[in-house]
This record gives sequence, structure tokens and C-alpha cells, in this order.
Amino acid sequence: MRQSRISSLKSYGLFALCLLMAAARPMPGAAQDRTPVDLPILFDTRERIARPDLSGIVRLRFLTTVDFPPFNFIDQTGKLAGFHVDLVREICRELQLTEKCQIQAVTFPELEKALTDGNGEAVAAGVAVTADLRQRFAFSRPFMRLPARFAVAKKTPPAGETAAALDGRKVGVVAASVHEAMLKAFFPRIRAEAFPDRAALLSALKDGKVEAVFGDGMQLAFWMSGTDSAGCCRLFDGPYLSEQFLGEGMTIMVRKEDAGLAGAIDHALLALSRNGRLQEIYLRYFPVNLYGG
Repeated sequence: MRQSRISSLKSYGLFALCLLMAAARPMPGAAQDRTPVDLPILFDTRERIARPDLSGIVRLRFLTTVDFPPFNFIDQTGKLAGFHVDLVREICRELQLTEKCQIQAVTFPELEKALTDGNGEAVAAGVAVTADLRQRFAFSRPFMRLPARFAVAKKTPPAGETAAALDGRKVGVVAASVHEAMLKAFFPRIRAEAFPDRAALLSALKDGKVEAVFGDGMQLAFWMSGTDSAGCCRLFDGPYLSEQFLGEGMTIMVRKEDAGLAGAIDHALLALSRNGRLQEIYLRYFPVNLYGG
């Protein structure tokens, strides 16, 4: 059974990459202008994860891809870049394994075999965790969960700032998607209107055919930041997180017999979440706050 990928911006192609490059350019006072982001708490502040003995590691190669912006892509200089790439470097630094760490890009269908064959020790590429994969591989704790969000038109905002203002209203969603199921389960008083695909959904919001839409927060955020939206809309309420509908979140996959390595990565992720480095990497690649207004 081939693994699947967590919902991505791949379909946005060149636009997503251009937006990332623009966001990455240093601007005067940019550091002061970036609004702090409260990422969902994935580690208990009182939790302790021991750092295992890693002296026997001779190489720690992370496998990734080049087609999953903003998590992994080829930048303007031709180098591998992205959230995952920077996160891997910080994990290696935290584990004091920088000199033994490597990052190699392969195609997404090759990831599982490359890991199984020993061509790498870990996968950081947005692989969606499934029951089948859990039987064959081990995973780190999630380091990011991608939320569902509402988006509304700026010209005709709801009369309120919570989802309750949408009760009885028409809210668009992609047909037969996890977000349609989630919308109906979480908000039964909202009138869900299904659209065949994301393009039709976003067009309906922009043209005022629906009062709001519900979908992947990352995709909505990047669309609103681009030219296609013409500045029509904004995120509304939320974020909404659900393991049942949206999965466990972004993790790092290792071989089953390397569960100790997964524990070491958890140790590093806990440290990065506490010292603020995880938030810094997030702010580098997400121009819109997925978790705020």
C-alpha cells in the first residue's frame, strides 16, 4: 500500500514558490513586524523526553522530496530548501549530530523503498500517518498540525467573529472531502454547499455565491495572499484541529527497528518547541498566520 501525502500546496505550483521567495526576502524592520504565532501545543510543558545515547550513529540521512512547498522545494539558487530542510538542520544541531547529518531528495513514490533499503535513516516529506504504515514504520511525535479554517469575504463579513455567526448560512466546501465531513460533524447548523473542486469553491467565495468556505487552512492562506484572490477574503474563526478528520499531523518516519531514533527526534522537537526555534522556522515559510485571525 503506497503512502499518501498530507494535503499540500503542490497544485499551486509556481505561485506558491514565488510567494515563498517574496516572503523570504529581508525587508527593513521585518523582524520587528512579524507577529508572534501561538502554534498548537504538541508537547506538555512539564514533559521530559530523555536524549538517548547516539554515539553509535555513523550517519543520519533524512530523505525528502522537491515538490512539496513550502515544506520542501528547490529555491532560486537551485538548492534544496523549505520548512522540513530547516527543521532537519535544527534537529541535527540539537542532537549534536550536525557533522553526521545529510539530506537527500528522492521522488515521493521512492521514499518508502529508500528508507526500507537503508538509503536513509528518516523521512521528512509530509507522509500521512496511516494504520498500515504504523505496522511497518515508526514515527516521531507531530511537530505541526495543519488546521481547517473558514474564509469569508471582506466586503460582507458575518455578523460576529465566531462560527456561530454562520448558523443557517450557506458555506462552501469541496465535495466528498474530509473537510465536508468535518464541517457537517462540527457545525450541523451550517448549510454545507458542495463544490466539485477547490477552484470552483474559491471562485464561488470570491464572486459572493457563498458567504464563507471551509477547507485546508494552509491552502486558503496562500490563495488569499496571491493575486487570484484579488484581496477579496480573510480567514475567519478557528483554527480547527481534528485527528479523526485531518490525521496526526506532520511527523518524521523511521524504520520500525529504529524506534530509538524516533525517540531522539522527539527529544529534539521538544527542545525546539520550548526554545522558540520551531516557531521561527514556521514564520520563515508561512506568510499568513494559519492559527490566528
